[in-house]
Amino acid sequence: MARTQQTTLTKRLNRIEDDLAEDELAEISRRVNALEVSEIIRLLARLNRRRRAIVYRLLEKQVALKVFEAMRPAAQSDLLQALQDQETAEIFVDLDPEDRVWLLDELPATVASKLMQGLDLDERDQTAALMGYPSDAVGRRMSPRFIRLHPWFTVNEAMQRVREHINDAETIYYLPVVDEGRRVLGEVGLRTLMNSDPSSTIEQLVRPTHTEEVTESAEEVARRASKRGTFALSIVDDEHRLVGIFTLDEAARILEYEESQDVSRQGGVEPIRRPYLSTPIIRLVRSRITWLLVLAVGATLTVQVLEVFEDALAQVTVLALFVPLLIGTGGNTGNQAATTVTRAIALDNLQPRDMIRVLAREVRTGFLLGLILGTLGFVIAGFFYEPEIGLIIGLTLLSVCTMAASVGGIMPLVAKAIKVDPAVFSNPFITTFVDASGLIIYFLIAQAVIPEL
Repeated sequence: MARTQQTTLTKRLNRIEDDLAEDELAEISRRVNALEVSEIIRLLARLNRRRRAIVYRLLEKQVALKVFEAMRPAAQSDLLQALQDQETAEIFVDLDPEDRVWLLDELPATVASKLMQGLDLDERDQTAALMGYPSDAVGRRMSPRFIRLHPWFTVNEAMQRVREHINDAETIYYLPVVDEGRRVLGEVGLRTLMNSDPSSTIEQLVRPTHTEEVTESAEEVARRASKRGTFALSIVDDEHRLVGIFTLDEAARILEYEESQDVSRQGGVEPIRRPYLSTPIIRLVRSRITWLLVLAVGATLTVQVLEVFEDALAQVTVLALFVPLLIGTGGNTGNQAATTVTRAIALDNLQPRDMIRVLAREVRTGFLLGLILGTLGFVIAGFFYEPEIGLIIGLTLLSVCTMAASVGGIMPLVAKAIKVDPAVFSNPFITTFVDASGLIIYFLIAQAVIPEL
């Protein structure tokens, strides 16, 4: 069933792309407005900037706003720059303050400044207040639109306030309770209010709530919110005064963003933050070239190591046959350890203080992996070549796997300790390091086993 639906959707999207090629605007409008929001986003992701703007203009106004809000900030930025000034201003005004901040972070400064000037004073102040926090702070991702209650309110008064602000608030299902000084006392849920005696006071219904400092890392707060599973939490300043709320859907959005960055950097690519088919070629090049240059420079270490041991290779040419196997196995072992530890850091299961424990575990893990692979290498290489060659290969695999797992395990924690993204320190750098050091280990073992080298 699911495969049939997927095939049907693909055909519908292909028809719309064909209509675009023939400028059948009336037919495109009919087809695209019949799609779900997620389907429209999938279509826009396949189009270039000009065609994306055309399709977006053909959407009904309410559908267009839903589609825009569901897009990634970078894709929003590309779309706005392809639309006319009036269309751009209308979209920007309709966004919530925290969504505007996501978008402004992606827009050129001149465009962002112009859009801010088009807001009314209240909206501009709310957006500017969020923009004032550091780029990685949760204050930049919180919503300033919430309904706060006081402990002396009756349930009837609280419900009246909810009704008055129902269209302005980020959510009505999480209602923080504050005292006269806006200090957070707890929270009340809408379900509780609706099930309570109208004459009861909020003080009788309030329950504890989670709070976070406004300057805390947005990613760390998002992970804690996701782990707790709470619908929302209160964001407070250094005097514990309520300044905003942070919802679970915003936490999911941040985690998806961070996950995309980590996956890209572990592969040696800067995140493009846009759908692949709608990303300009030059942007794809820029996202990859820096890492390729860094890795190319690092790879010169491997060349230098081979040059140092050139005489050994000339005497026993069979040693050269195993170089790809050994450095490949070492790199893969290091990458496995780095990926495992980076993921544990992301889930808040590891901290830099756990470095010694991680090192001890990875040394043992790498040793056991090396023992298994080394035994196989000893048997196979010894059978097809000579026992000395088998011994060299076996000992090298044992040593390289132990070393690679150890380095791969601790490097993400070192990165975390010096406040660098662990993903940056992961696979590309570890592979380069293990290649060079693995070759040194290989030839040193070879010279120990065959002294005449």
